[in-house]
Amino acid sequence: MINQNFRSEVYSDGYFIQIRTIIKSWGEYKFMKKRFNTTGICVERKHYMVDISDKLMEIKELIDNEFYFTINKPRQYGKTTTLLELKKLLKDEYLVINISFEGIGDSAFQSEKDFSKKFLKVIGKSLKFESNEDYKRLLKLSENVNDLEETSEVITKFIEGSSKEVILFIDEVDKSSNNQLFLSFIGMLRNKYLDREAMEDFTFKSVILVGLHDVKSLKLKLRKEEEAKFNSPWNIAIDFDVDMSFSPKEIATMLDDYCKYNNVIMDMDAISEEIYFYTGGYPYLVSRICQIIDEKINKDNIKPWTKEDVKKAVKIINEESNTLFESIVKNLENNSELYGLTKRVLIDGEQVVFNRLDPVISIGLTYGIFEKGEDGLEISNKIFEEIIYSYMISKIRTSTKNMSLYNTKSSFIKENGELNIEKVLKRFQQFMKEQYSAKDEKFIETHGRLLFLAFIKPIINGTGFDFKEVQISEEKRLDLVITYNNFRYIIEMKIWRGAKLHEEGLKQLCNYLDIHSLNHGYLLIFNFNSNKEFKEERVEIEGTDIFKVYV
Repeated sequence: MINQNFRSEVYSDGYFIQIRTIIKSWGEYKFMKKRFNTTGICVERKHYMVDISDKLMEIKELIDNEFYFTINKPRQYGKTTTLLELKKLLKDEYLVINISFEGIGDSAFQSEKDFSKKFLKVIGKSLKFESNEDYKRLLKLSENVNDLEETSEVITKFIEGSSKEVILFIDEVDKSSNNQLFLSFIGMLRNKYLDREAMEDFTFKSVILVGLHDVKSLKLKLRKEEEAKFNSPWNIAIDFDVDMSFSPKEIATMLDDYCKYNNVIMDMDAISEEIYFYTGGYPYLVSRICQIIDEKINKDNIKPWTKEDVKKAVKIINEESNTLFESIVKNLENNSELYGLTKRVLIDGEQVVFNRLDPVISIGLTYGIFEKGEDGLEISNKIFEEIIYSYMISKIRTSTKNMSLYNTKSSFIKENGELNIEKVLKRFQQFMKEQYSAKDEKFIETHGRLLFLAFIKPIINGTGFDFKEVQISEEKRLDLVITYNNFRYIIEMKIWRGAKLHEEGLKQLCNYLDIHSLNHGYLLIFNFNSNKEFKEERVEIEGTDIFKVYV
């Protein structure tokens, strides 16, 4: 049935085709402008969308081959929207049942009878919008169902009488995955799959379980006293290797949608690469950057986007509080091992071998914090890096006394708006010398870099923008790249490991400065030798000026 409350009209100006969804309200038609969406399901008529057709075809191939699998991805990764688009792709060929355990309620898991009735009722609701005939047939078969065995028989009879092969999607599946009845339920699906392979039953051609956790590793969801329950009934599922993140090419398809709709021309390849640089293709972050540029930065003036617009949007995101960032912080706060490993990778520059079977790494992957990088374990994207930096810096600031006496912002701004980085470093050196003693050495060795990041944060806040780059080396270098009023600075932080490594590090810093077209750099060296000095030096290497401060 066509919804009479909206219609679509197509306009052409000879160059672009614009689609406007028109809402009928109070007796007249009003334009509903398309927008970037960061909440709920993305709908093509209302939202600019990434073309994920290649991903959908990869998933369809798994379904065509009768595989059962789990799509477990972090929060706000586009899982539900993917299911919706997949259903559209499959509906002519298959009967697709798309349900969710979101809101199913705990009471449904009190007994097999309650669960069976609720499960079949939810399936019926999905069928009602696809095939009224199949809905009525299921309704009749579902009468007087009391347990999982009878539910299994209903599934058998329903699929045996279906004119199409049947696919089952279950979204938010881990909402109830700490319940023994749930394990029995997916065990029932597993047994029917095995019987079907032996040609002794009729069941779903393919089942996709979707959620945050991998159902094959339900141990994550069970309390210690329940650990004996862990014996995965979902070991029939194949690995799901489809990359759900957005590539620069895919991001460009959403920008193209925006450009056509708004009669704008922009360098979509350059902008999509810049968005990918900061987001790693994380779907929510990609859409949020676009949303901020469209609705905040260019709110009153639709114009071509620039890389500078992307940077401004990233800065706004880094200062936001939302459920995704709150979830990351909560997971770090509640797991000291995860916090420690994240700090070792992000702050200390430690090279950690990637091993998906490591339980701490596995949890970090589940929550979207980690990913596999070229050199081992990495934080999944630069925005998450900044969110975690800010969180860790905040913890340091609240536990550090008297820092505000040393880092008043106005003291470090030159008349031309430039930052006086040399003065910042000298002032930090004074802070360390006066506020910390030899007995604090272990604390400084562990938290020294975070202390400096906490020190400089209020100085660059508001006007400046910074990001950090860990450089894998024996000196555990961490480079801080700051943009402030169109001026750029690079400060390298490292631990003193001897003169030879120091000289090699200076050459690496010069090369890094050259990449950024800078001939001035700054070096903050943490020295933990007993005979160390609080000193400063200036050296010139092949025309590059380096100012060094030792603490």
